[in-house]
Amino acid sequence: MADTADTAISLIELGAVFFGLGVLGRLAWRIGISPIPFYLLGGLAFGSGGLIPLHGIDEFAHLAGEIGVILLLLLLGLEYSANELVTGMRRSWPAGVVDILLNATPGVAVALLLGWGPVGAITMAGVTYVSSSGIIAKVLGDLGRLGNRETPMVLSLLVFEDLAMAVYLPILTALLAGATLLGGLTAVGVSLVVITIVLIIALKFGRFVSMALDSPDSEVFLLRVLGAALLVAGVAAQLQVSAAVGAFLLGIAISGSTAHNATKMLEPLRDLFAAMFFVAFGLNTDPATIPPVLGYAIALAAVTVATKVATGWFAARHLSRMARARAGAALVARGEFSIVIAGLAVSAGAVDAELAALSTAYVLLMAILGPVAARVVEPVAQLMRRKITPRT
Repeated sequence: MADTADTAISLIELGAVFFGLGVLGRLAWRIGISPIPFYLLGGLAFGSGGLIPLHGIDEFAHLAGEIGVILLLLLLGLEYSANELVTGMRRSWPAGVVDILLNATPGVAVALLLGWGPVGAITMAGVTYVSSSGIIAKVLGDLGRLGNRETPMVLSLLVFEDLAMAVYLPILTALLAGATLLGGLTAVGVSLVVITIVLIIALKFGRFVSMALDSPDSEVFLLRVLGAALLVAGVAAQLQVSAAVGAFLLGIAISGSTAHNATKMLEPLRDLFAAMFFVAFGLNTDPATIPPVLGYAIALAAVTVATKVATGWFAARHLSRMARARAGAALVARGEFSIVIAGLAVSAGAVDAELAALSTAYVLLMAILGPVAARVVEPVAQLMRRKITPRT
């Protein structure tokens, strides 16, 4: 009877969480921002130290969060073909290097200032460096800018960041596991070998991977793709390459109509489990730890808004000033990847507990500021131009 009662309570709590997420997601899109901040706030409200702590969904939330990360990265990989990745790297590597230098440095500086050591510094470097592909793509689509001249530069830079993450995450995973320098270098070497092999397979034999997963029956197709993603992610995690990277690489290897159908079928699952990922991160963060680091989060947000705008300005350097400003503003948003990185570090127990609080506050700010910056950049630029231009 006790088990039945516990199950009933868990179902009630889980149903309330899902329904609440639906309401929050609808509210977010109505006001024109990403739902990520609302999902994080929901997790904070119902986690340890929150308004109404929920304890019956902890195990499910953790596993659902892991699946959410895998699906986020799988669908991100499905957006790119191997040829697009190679072309994007060739086109965007100078801006990509500038992106790393300008946007990873503030995270390193804050972590060292707070005494979190080298592992904390490397973790925060990733949190502040990588932009949110999901938020940026949504905002560009909503604003009708997918056909703008600066948009290919923005997308190329996002491709560079995604590939940089494929190298960064194995390094971070090895450091979090307490690996030696040799172990860390080994993890990087394995990661680079795996990435190279997958890109070669995708370029030369991608159609065979797609054929192996494809099926005219939607149920069979869903089971094959989802099963392959979980298997590859698990094997990648065993090899210390990171489950997220494994899913991303599988997505790259799938091409053509198979990739299109997989994206269409998996998007609802991704949205569901990704929402649970953000909730799970919030559940594990005590709201009482946020006020002490809120000032650092605000300062970090102010600095990295400026550095991302500078990155986009440089990436679109051959275009007009307005196009360069739009490119910079489009890159401001941080979101899913930043929380993935912070989540890896916190779950490993290798960093200060305040890092989760700082990352949560920072992503809350940046996920809101990103869409706002993209929307106001043109009116602000036009206003400044009118003020600067002398009247005749």
